[in-house]
Amino acid sequence: MLAGKPGDNEDSVILSFPQGKALLQTVDFFTPTVNDPYRFGRIAAANALSDVYAMGGTPWSAMNIVCFPMKKLPGSVLTEVLRGGLDTVLEAGAVPAGGHSVEDDEIKFGLAVSGLVDPGRFASNRGFRPGDELLLTKPIGTGVLSTAVKGEMPGCEAMEDVLFEVCGRLNKAGGEVIDRLGLKGATDVTGFGLGGHLIEVAQASGVTVELRMEAVPLIGQALDLARMGLMPAGSICNRNHYLPKVFVAEGLDPVWVDMMFDAQTSGGLVLAVPPERVDEAAALLRAAGDLAAPIGTVLPRNGEAPLLRIV
Repeated sequence: MLAGKPGDNEDSVILSFPQGKALLQTVDFFTPTVNDPYRFGRIAAANALSDVYAMGGTPWSAMNIVCFPMKKLPGSVLTEVLRGGLDTVLEAGAVPAGGHSVEDDEIKFGLAVSGLVDPGRFASNRGFRPGDELLLTKPIGTGVLSTAVKGEMPGCEAMEDVLFEVCGRLNKAGGEVIDRLGLKGATDVTGFGLGGHLIEVAQASGVTVELRMEAVPLIGQALDLARMGLMPAGSICNRNHYLPKVFVAEGLDPVWVDMMFDAQTSGGLVLAVPPERVDEAAALLRAAGDLAAPIGTVLPRNGEAPLLRIV
């Protein structure tokens, strides 16, 4: 930071910009997915930062976006949300650069993030190539678990611990693997679910993605909770919208198929890795404590072939 300190209340933040880098910008915010305000702040911040990591970039600065019902809730709740967001921004190595707040009937929090990336070395939705293997860095099921927590199902305190562990974790290691190996294709898994985001990248890249359903790691209890009907509305909308565009192999568990469209919060990255570099990418991810689940393969698109095959 070139000018000012947090307590100076400056109108803007001035940051130096490294030579040879390009600017990444993204914004995301949402309502609470857990009950603890500090954990919510951390999860929301990790979710916003994820879009930078998904392209192989490094977060450079972050600004808070806050909606808060000051007449309904004590200011201490807001303090904890902001503290959680700050801790995550600092963990990412970015500059906390202020932000903006408005009074609202419902809590909402997130970040506007600026990041840096080598303009000749980044990943995108267009970068998936036939033959690439797909590695997933976090398990699926946060939408279902969050629904159970909001519904105060038995054991919801333990479920919230799991949500925080998964959703509060930065996708930093995945971003570093993209940069180190020069990967060209990647996406993060958020509101459209794993299947929805794979359809997006397949369309952008002109390929078909084959997803090996039973290789997709699920959060413990998520499948059982889904069988009980605890699928969030967003996940149901995803399934209804995307499933007609998908080939589903015969005999697959329909509830497990539904889980492929579970709306995720701060989900993992899907990395498209050339087959000769899969072992290297997986070793780097696991050394950092991430998953490296081999969930699928990129295929050529032939004629009217579906964008996504679930097998």
